[in-house]
Amino acid sequence: MYDQPRPRTAPTATTFDEMLERVRYEGAYPTRARAEEVVGRVLAALGRQVVGDERVDLARCLPVEAALTLTAQIPDTGQLTGWGFVKDLAARTGGAPAAARWDVGAVLAVVARLAGPELVARILRRLPPGYALLFGQAELLQAQPAA
Repeated sequence: MYDQPRPRTAPTATTFDEMLERVRYEGAYPTRARAEEVVGRVLAALGRQVVGDERVDLARCLPVEAALTLTAQIPDTGQLTGWGFVKDLAARTGGAPAAARWDVGAVLAVVARLAGPELVARILRRLPPGYALLFGQAELLQAQPAA
C-alpha cells in the first residue's frame, strides 16, 4: 500500500487574510488593520522596483489582493539600493527609517516564503545591492582585488 504512487497535489494557495496574519506575527503589529496598511505600503514600494518576468512571477505567488497592489505601481526609471528603498518608503509614509526598515523586513520575510528561494534569488539578482537582508537572507559580497 505504501509503494503506490501518490497523486501530486498542488500547494494550498495562501489567502490574503493568512498573509496578513503572518505579517502581523512577523512584525508584532497590534491589529490586522495595521498589518494590512504595512503590506500595502511595502508592496507598493516593491512594485516600483521589481520589473520584468520576476514581477510577473512574484505576482503569481501572492494572494490576489497583494498581487494587485504590487502590479498597480509603475516601475521607477532608476532602481534604489536596499537602503535607498527603505529611506524612500520612510519619506513617502512620513515615518522614521528604522520603522520603515522594520515594516519592510516583516512584509518581505513573508513574501520570500510565498515566492520561494529560486524566485527570490532571481529577484535579488535583478535588484541593486542591499535587498537580500530585507528579504531575510545573507548578502554575500565578492572580494575586490587589492590595488
